[in-house]
Amino acid sequence: MKQTLLQEKYPVFVAEIDKGETSCKSVDDIVAYLKDKIAGNPKVHFIGVFDHYAHTTRIQGEINPAIKAAVDVIFCFGIALPNPQVLAVRPRSIGVADMGDKFVVSFMEAPMKPANDAMEAWVKGLRNA
Repeated sequence: MKQTLLQEKYPVFVAEIDKGETSCKSVDDIVAYLKDKIAGNPKVHFIGVFDHYAHTTRIQGEINPAIKAAVDVIFCFGIALPNPQVLAVRPRSIGVADMGDKFVVSFMEAPMKPANDAMEAWVKGLRNA
């Protein structure tokens, strides 16, 4: 897993997982895995799955031809609500893209270490899961 700056301002963690490195055979399998991890943490609330690929197709948007499927798994840690501005960085999501021979799984860095640690562990756990 590597950490990068997307568009020179968004801190993003990205894992490229060859399909031979995981028992997950589809984006749906990864979604089920992540939903299980979310359900297993009493401080995290599952919100939903957004099919970004279907949405972009429906509005006739541009999609990189290498992307075969793309979803966001949306959830919230929300351990504290210290001020109204924190709402700007919630909820969290993990993006999952099927690139044919591999999955690209990514998430933006959270302002809270326990959330980052959990998301990083979940994504790393996909290898040979």
